[in-house]
Parts: sequence; C-alpha cells; structure tokens
Amino acid sequence: MSKVEEFEELRPLLFSIAYRILGSVGEAEDAVQETWLRFDGSATRPTSTKAFLSAAVTRVSIDVLRSARVRREEYVGPWFPEPLLTDPYEDPARSVELADSVSMAALLLLERLSPLERAAFVLREVFGFGFDEVAAAVGRSEAACRQLVVRARRHMAAGRPRFEAARREREELAARFFAALREGDVTGLRELLAADVSMVGDGGGKTPQLARAVVGAGKVARLLAAVFPRLALVEVTCTPHEVNGQPGAIFRDRDGKVLHALALDVLDGQIQAIRAVLNPDKLGHLGPVGDAWATHYEVRRVGRPTA
Repeated sequence: MSKVEEFEELRPLLFSIAYRILGSVGEAEDAVQETWLRFDGSATRPTSTKAFLSAAVTRVSIDVLRSARVRREEYVGPWFPEPLLTDPYEDPARSVELADSVSMAALLLLERLSPLERAAFVLREVFGFGFDEVAAAVGRSEAACRQLVVRARRHMAAGRPRFEAARREREELAARFFAALREGDVTGLRELLAADVSMVGDGGGKTPQLARAVVGAGKVARLLAAVFPRLALVEVTCTPHEVNGQPGAIFRDRDGKVLHALALDVLDGQIQAIRAVLNPDKLGHLGPVGDAWATHYEVRRVGRPTA
C-alpha cells in the first residue's frame, strides 16, 4: 500500500487514541493531521506503520494536552469533553473497553490523570497495546509505564464503577426519559432519576446556563418539566442520539442549527447524571451552531404569563 492508503486505514484508530487523551474532537483531528505530516515527511518506512503512527499521535496528543491544561484551568464554569456521536474505531475484541472509555464520566475521570498516566492508560487499558509499545509511545521505560498504568487504574477505580447497563436497557430508559421530557411529566421523570442525580451544563461563559449544578431527583425533574415544554413552543427540536457511547440527544433551533448536546449517565437502571454541552466552540463538528442567547430570550418571552 502507499503511505496515504496505510495512513487512511489507521486514521480511525489514531483519532480514537487522540480523542481519549484530549477530550476534544477538534484537537484530536489536529493531532491526527500533525501525525500524517510527520509520517509523510519521514524518509524511511517504519517496520510497523501502526506502531509508528500510534506512538506519533500519542506524543503529539501529550504535548497538546499539556498546553490545554492551562486553558482548562482558566475555563469559565464546568468543563466537559466535546460530544462525540460516533467513535470511528471498532474492535469487537475490545468493544467493552472502547465504549466505557469514551463516556463523559470516564473522560472526566481521565482529566484527573497526568498527561503521561492518561496516555499510558489509554494505550494499555483501552486499546490493549503491549508495554513495549506504550514505552515507545510515551518515551519511558517499560517498568515506568507499568507504574503509570497502576496509578491510573487506581484513580479510575476510585472514581466510579463501569457502566453495567445493557445497551437495550439504556435505550429503553432513555426513550422513557425523553417521552416524559416532551410531556413535562414531573412524576415520570422523577421515577427515572437517581435520588442524587446531578444536572450540569458546560457553556464556557458563552451561553445561558445554570448558575450551578442542580442536584436531587425532585429538583431536576421539576426544572426539566418546566423548561423543555417551553422549548417546544419556540420550535426547538430534540433528536435522541447516542452521545459518547451513552444515551443522549441533540437540540436544534427552528432552523436546524445545533443549540446543545445532552448526555445521560445510566447505571443500575437509573439516570445518575445529565450533562449538557452548550459551549458553541464545542459544537461546530455537529453542524451549524445556533444562537443560544436568542433562543433563551424567546423562551423567556413565551414563558411569561399573559395579562
């Protein structure tokens, strides 16, 4: 195969590695492009193209993550990963690891790790690379990489359990949730929510959003039942869609432009968390982005009682 053909065959894997290290679709795509430039500029063909490209995209992603950490420390409000609708890489032998690692909850746990821990964990635990390959990618000895992975596992295990709900169970629960949401059914919503459910939005200071997280099944159910029927009055549509491997939805204005993405954490037959990504900078890869402020003001007008 030509260089281009080899690279394109491995592009889904490279993007998936980069996205899990960075939590950003745009930055992952840039890392993959930089990896191509390095590969194309190399005078010699590597013994293993997969090993070479995987190591290259990992090193690029680590460098990007180190600089991104500074920006995230200055971020306005909660920071969430950019929503991913479809993971381009598939491996039936590692389907569980791949699905679990791309969830919003898992990516937020990965944020607690150092860049090297995160990269080593992703390569070893998610994609099943050997420690020799991990060592080559992160520039550390195999023994050091084993320690990186051990520390990363400890942090991840302390965060929360793996998602145990079967896909069909998640889809059925999500269908009930969105049906209750459309109807403004407080009781129906409350039955689907964990007692300590939290609802949080990431607007980056650029869109209307909750001042703080809303916690508790009753509070979350009442807020959802009050807000979302009003959205329908201004022709905002809610299209259920898998978001980061979990049930979710994309909300669009009357012109079909994206307003936000909603992701649900489902565990033990209940919704544990609701995360909304509203920052327009994180939605461009989903399509043209709408004016969330204009929609917000329109919703407020229709929600006012008439004289």
